[in-house]
Amino acid sequence: MRHRHGYRKLSRTSSHRKALLKNLAIALIMNERIETTVAKAKTLRSYIEKLITKAKKGDFNAHREVFAYLQDKEATKKLMNEIAPKYNERNGGYTRIIRTRTRRGDAAPMAFIELV
Repeated sequence: MRHRHGYRKLSRTSSHRKALLKNLAIALIMNERIETTVAKAKTLRSYIEKLITKAKKGDFNAHREVFAYLQDKEATKKLMNEIAPKYNERNGGYTRIIRTRTRRGDAAPMAFIELV
């Protein structure tokens, strides 16, 4: 049973899952909208919203924390300087998930995840 289980495994090892979320987060920050499976989008939503909340602080330590998660200078810079300031007055809810289609081949439900 999965009662009170805190996260989705996404059929991956912990290191693979961490790398997947990092790459999806970078793609979302750089493009501001990506298409992925619904399960990945839901997992990414909690990951990216925590990052944006950290980035909203705007100080040097927040910059270092965000970079530690993303390990990408351009994405960190864009998140800190462009994206996070847009959400200063918003308390959470920075992303939107829109279900789109089922993927041919494995019939996985797909969705767009975008920054609001």
